[in-house]
Amino acid sequence: MVRVPNRPNWITFSRSFSKENDSLRVVTYINTRLSSLHFLLHKDIFNHWNISLISFFNNNSIFFLINIYSDLSQLALKYLKSTEVIINNILIIIGDFNIRDNFWDLNYPHHSIHNNLLIEIADSIHLGLSFPLNYISTRYLDNNQDSNSVIDLMFLRYGSEELDNHSIYPDWRLVSNYAPLTISIPILEKYIQTKKHTIIKDSDEEKKFISEPIKSFNVIDTFNITNTNSLKSSVQFITHVIESLWA
Repeated sequence: MVRVPNRPNWITFSRSFSKENDSLRVVTYINTRLSSLHFLLHKDIFNHWNISLISFFNNNSIFFLINIYSDLSQLALKYLKSTEVIINNILIIIGDFNIRDNFWDLNYPHHSIHNNLLIEIADSIHLGLSFPLNYISTRYLDNNQDSNSVIDLMFLRYGSEELDNHSIYPDWRLVSNYAPLTISIPILEKYIQTKKHTIIKDSDEEKKFISEPIKSFNVIDTFNITNTNSLKSSVQFITHVIESLWA
C-alpha cells in the first residue's frame, strides 16, 4: 500500500484507501496560505478513484480545479464522457492522461485514437489545451528501450490570459519520472501573500536556523548508501528537510 506523503504548510486532498484501491494515483496539495478560499474535495459530483474535483470560493463565486489520472484504457476519460454533469467555472484540468499524440508531442509521429475523446471532453466544459513555452518531455524513463514522452497535459479556461503559458521543469523532478508542469493563475496568485523575513546575524534565530537542518542531516547513515534505492531515500529525506526549512 502506497501512503500519501504529507508536506508542511500544504493541505492534502485525496481519496481514502479501500480494499479495492490500495494505491493512489491522484493527490492534490493546496498551500495553506490559500486556505481562506475554502477548498473542498467533491466526491459527490465525480465519484471516481482517479479524478479529483476541488472547489474554492472567490468574490462570492465558486470555481473548480480538476486533477486526473487516466490509465491506458482511459477509464477516467470514459467516466467523464458518460457522466452528464454540467459544471461552470472550471479553471483548469491537469494530469497524466497516458496518451501519446503528435498534436502535443513533437517527437512522436503518430495520432492517438483517444485524442478526440480528450479534446471533446475539455471543449464541452470550455477548456482548451495549453501548449508549453518549452516543448520538452514530461515523462522520463531510465531504460534505453523506450523513449521519453509527453503524457502530462494542462487544459485552461477559454479566454484566460495564461493559455499557452505553462512551463515544464525536468530539473525539478528529483527522483521522480515526471517533470512538474507549472503555471501562475492570477485569481489564486493574489491571495498568496509573500513576506520578507530577515534573520539577524549571530542571533539565536540564526543559530537555530542553521543547527536544525544540521541535526537532521547528521542522522543520515552514508555508509548504508550502497545502491540506487538507498541513495533515492537519502535524497528524499534531505529534500523534505529543505522543504520544511523554507516553507
